[in-house]
Amino acid sequence: MKFSAVVLALAGAAAAAPVPEPVAAPMPMPTPPGIPSAASAKTQLAALTVRAWTNTDTYDRDLFPHWITISGACNTRETVLKRDGTNVVTNSACASTSGTWVSPYDGASWTAASDVDIDHMVPLKNAWVSGAASWTTAKRQEFANDLTRPQLWAVTDSVNQSKSDKSPDSWKPSVSSFHCTYARSWVQVKSYWALSVTSAEKSALTTMLNTC
Repeated sequence: MKFSAVVLALAGAAAAAPVPEPVAAPMPMPTPPGIPSAASAKTQLAALTVRAWTNTDTYDRDLFPHWITISGACNTRETVLKRDGTNVVTNSACASTSGTWVSPYDGASWTAASDVDIDHMVPLKNAWVSGAASWTTAKRQEFANDLTRPQLWAVTDSVNQSKSDKSPDSWKPSVSSFHCTYARSWVQVKSYWALSVTSAEKSALTTMLNTC
């Protein structure tokens, strides 16, 4: 009798126990191509020319033509949205009509492409004052639409606007765990395109790489 009562009590407790709800897996962060290891990035950073900005008064965004057609109806922006989003659906004009984008700079998740900007890791003005002023327009176009290196990122529009043309000594992503990837990507772009860094910029990048 006592045994039956215990069994019934346990069964009742089991039935009353709350069933844990399934937890959604975190959305994957975008990973543009060409991000070097921390060791490689440190070597690249050490080799960059250090000098102050030049040609600061002559910058014009139109000197870096973008977004250009990449394939079919898709331009650079639309290509990055498809690359960095999850379950992205596009229409006949290659515009994203649905999908999910996770901004690595602030960790925010968006389901409307209009809330997402494509950030130039190394801003166009920063490139201009770091050496791109002497480039041809064709080379600047290649830089502004570079899909081969970690130069283009889908991020929250307001965060991109907050970053503007700032280098890492003046602006960093609010997600501190992303600082390592951010610095590695920044250095890779500057190294490939042979752009210079300021002393403050180099110091900030060194600190960020030391978090890797």
